[in-house]
Amino acid sequence: MILSRYERMIAKRYLLPGKGEGFIFLVAGISLVAVMLGVAALIIVMSVMNGFRAELFDKIVGLNGHAVVQGYGGRLPDWQSILKQAKATPGVTSATPMIEQPLLGSFQGRVEAVLVRGMTVGDIRANKTMKAKIISGNLDALTPNAAKIGVGSRLAENLGLQVGDSLTIINPAGRSTPFGTMHREVSYQVAAIFEIGIYDYDKALVVMPIEDAQTLLLLGDVVGMIEVETVNPDRVGAILEPLAAKVAGRAVINDWRQMNASLFEALAVERVAMFVVLSIIVLVAVFNILSSLIMLVRAKTRDIAILRTMGASRVGLVKIFMTVGVTIGALGMVAGMVLGFTFLFFRQSVVNAIQFVTGQNLWDPSIRFLTELPSQPDPVEITVICVMALLFSFLATLYPAFKAANTDPVQVLRYE
Repeated sequence: MILSRYERMIAKRYLLPGKGEGFIFLVAGISLVAVMLGVAALIIVMSVMNGFRAELFDKIVGLNGHAVVQGYGGRLPDWQSILKQAKATPGVTSATPMIEQPLLGSFQGRVEAVLVRGMTVGDIRANKTMKAKIISGNLDALTPNAAKIGVGSRLAENLGLQVGDSLTIINPAGRSTPFGTMHREVSYQVAAIFEIGIYDYDKALVVMPIEDAQTLLLLGDVVGMIEVETVNPDRVGAILEPLAAKVAGRAVINDWRQMNASLFEALAVERVAMFVVLSIIVLVAVFNILSSLIMLVRAKTRDIAILRTMGASRVGLVKIFMTVGVTIGALGMVAGMVLGFTFLFFRQSVVNAIQFVTGQNLWDPSIRFLTELPSQPDPVEITVICVMALLFSFLATLYPAFKAANTDPVQVLRYE
């Protein structure tokens, strides 16, 4: 929208407070602040929701793979042939055997539920999710038959474990004797303490070489599942469809969407709901722009009539008032982006400060799954939010602008 020199001058004059126009300026300022808060709230919430999904996806999929081929009853006897078939499937980048079993861990009289995971030594050392934040020790110390393990940070904290301590793993399903089934207890030295960032894993996960897990669980040469990674996690179902037909009757394939369906579906629904609800804030701000422009038109009726008698066109008046309204919306949008990105940059500090002032734990990892507030701004979503704010601001200017353009100078100046 190109404005002439006099149109720019008048639009600038209407944006600044004149004598006796403080109330109109106050309403316009409130409109700008409302747009700023609405845009900032949308950017913050959508970025945090995206961060939740990305963090959960990266850490859950990074730890569990894109899919698992799981045997019935938790055992996969013919795992060598299935492993070959999985590796030969087009689109599969890696396939590794794995054992996973909930057991009990004991240290100095304290007992906690643990999730024992047996993995190949190569997979343990190459797993970026576990190695991303090693608190103490080294996962490279985990070798077959060395009786060494890695444990999650929360589990170590709950039991008081440190690197070098011995954790006793209790397997209730031990050997059968004439006096009944005797549970099996094996002590392992803690070689590493890691923090995945997902509370449920950090409070229970115990990692050991797969050979040690087979000995502990008395499995022999049997594994529980085969972890599979593909070239595209979003197409994992189609990629593994040929493999599913081959292992039918012996095993079942569960991908990351099925294993975490309720969690990711809840995040998707909440994301849409929050976008719709917070968009109402921007809509309310736009109504404030509308009301401030209507008051401005009423206050400037004489000026508009004089401009018309001096040769100002209807189109020129429409452009002037549309410029005023869109400028308020644009300034609010820019301020909202600055506020939103500033909050996201200092998000964890803000959460910690609020927790300190209120004395309330606002970010309980046992409820939130993640140990820190995540964030992942999406340029496409931010563009949509900004365009939406500008579009709403533009639409709010139409009625006042055309109302001003249709002012009849004869009626206004008749008695002047």
